[in-house]
Amino acid sequence: MEETVKERILKELSIHYKEAGTELRYTNPFELLVATMLSAQCTDRQVNKVTPGLFAKYPGPEDFARLSPEELERAIHSCGFYKTKSRNIIKTSQILVEQYGGQVPRDIEALQKLPGVGRKTANVVASNAFGVDAIAVDTHVFRVANRLGLAQAKTVEETERQLMENIPKKDWSAAHHWLIHHGRKICKARKPLCRECFLAPYCKYFQNLNSDE
Repeated sequence: MEETVKERILKELSIHYKEAGTELRYTNPFELLVATMLSAQCTDRQVNKVTPGLFAKYPGPEDFARLSPEELERAIHSCGFYKTKSRNIIKTSQILVEQYGGQVPRDIEALQKLPGVGRKTANVVASNAFGVDAIAVDTHVFRVANRLGLAQAKTVEETERQLMENIPKKDWSAAHHWLIHHGRKICKARKPLCRECFLAPYCKYFQNLNSDE
């Protein structure tokens, strides 16, 4: 049976980014949860500069739960939005200690009930820490998926839904990383490197560019 365009795109992405994974550094689900919360409106590289010292000083949710917002703000200041992030991380840590025995829940719906944890963060944690099939739609995934034609949506939620329909479930988590890496390396927000892109023959965005010329 002949491959569809979407199948070809996914196959090419899997070949070019087969080693792709999260760039956030962590050793357990709680560290990934905190790192992902810190990464909102911040680069993974900057978060990775902050977290080694942070986790060495405060190894688990019990330690974070005892902090004052001001103490944590000083430690995460360089990650931006530090006041909101500090409050949410401390509240989340307290809930984990009080309701989950200090463990991070693997259920996406339960994760979303934690302060400061939206669907994207919940999907990242469930997928990377627990191996749950999930597609976290960040700005890269949203942009690249809609440019390629893997989705045709105007919202993050609708993009996620369409990607779940268009990508085999077993590939959801991997595809999330493929799309992120493609967005960072080639399909950039302001100046996508279309002429260098191995997906140009299949890409709706590139086809529309050529039709306008």
